[in-house]
Amino acid sequence: MSKPVIISGIQPTGNLHIGNYLGAVKKWVELQNSGKYDLYIFVADLHALTGNQTADNRRHQILVAAAELIAAGIDPKKTTLFIQSHIPEHAELAWIFNTVTPVAELYRMTQFKDKSVNQDKNINTGLLTYPVLQAADVLLYKATQVPVGLDQVQHLELTRDIARWFNNRYGEFFPEVKPLLTNVPKVMSLLEPTKKMSKSLGQGQVIEMADDPDTILKKLKKAITATEGGAKAPGAQNLLLLLEHFGGSNYQDFAKAEKAGTIQYGDLKQALAEAIADTFAAFRVRRQKLLDNETDELAAILKTGGAKARRAAEKTIAEVRTLVGLR
Repeated sequence: MSKPVIISGIQPTGNLHIGNYLGAVKKWVELQNSGKYDLYIFVADLHALTGNQTADNRRHQILVAAAELIAAGIDPKKTTLFIQSHIPEHAELAWIFNTVTPVAELYRMTQFKDKSVNQDKNINTGLLTYPVLQAADVLLYKATQVPVGLDQVQHLELTRDIARWFNNRYGEFFPEVKPLLTNVPKVMSLLEPTKKMSKSLGQGQVIEMADDPDTILKKLKKAITATEGGAKAPGAQNLLLLLEHFGGSNYQDFAKAEKAGTIQYGDLKQALAEAIADTFAAFRVRRQKLLDNETDELAAILKTGGAKARRAAEKTIAEVRTLVGLR
């Protein structure tokens, strides 16, 4: 029997950070290594076109994203890893889905509202139709589950709706997609601990997986800890959460000291910096080797993954074209 298909992707808009790792990449590796699923992971470069990157920067970050996923544990022998734009069927299916999706549904999406605020000088149509392309990403491979946190469920519900609208018009074809809810730790910004850690907030607000130990410590030294909130201050809670997830052996001691009001934040930051640096030591080495040799090993991996993804995508699109009357 064939395994359930799971698909997910990540935009190449900057180096992966620890929020990406705890919120997505770590779970992907666990799903991959369970052996229970047929896993597709892609670099979402078509989605990245909606942002403000230059062409040269985008071109570089696509390769970096692929290298970092491999270095973080995505095994090309177990997972189909590919670049979204290498499979033109993503865009074709998205256009077909555009024709069955009510525009009012897109204006309801919270991500469109959020992104419009963040880049108010570049509110392009792609920001609005972004969820339609996401639906195509999922349904092109007949995925039945998508690993998401609670904040992403709205988009998956739209994917299910799009599949239903298509099936109602052209006949039952696409499967019902269900969320594979993950217990995602909410990693907050170092400098604005009431906001989720994000590359869009700036370099000083995130710890990248590729940061060297000195850089990690420098960033953490500037991190907000105690604030007007006093006990349970969000900055301090964020650092404690990170220490717990990155296996700091002295987490319990710091947690008790924070509760008692005797915590030394300098010591906490030092311990956390060491825990994060140790976690990604092998990652940094593997990442650099891949990028130093990007035209060989990395290119070969992406070519193989792309070929496998293309076979599945072409099969789906051939059937869709027949259903909608294009062949």
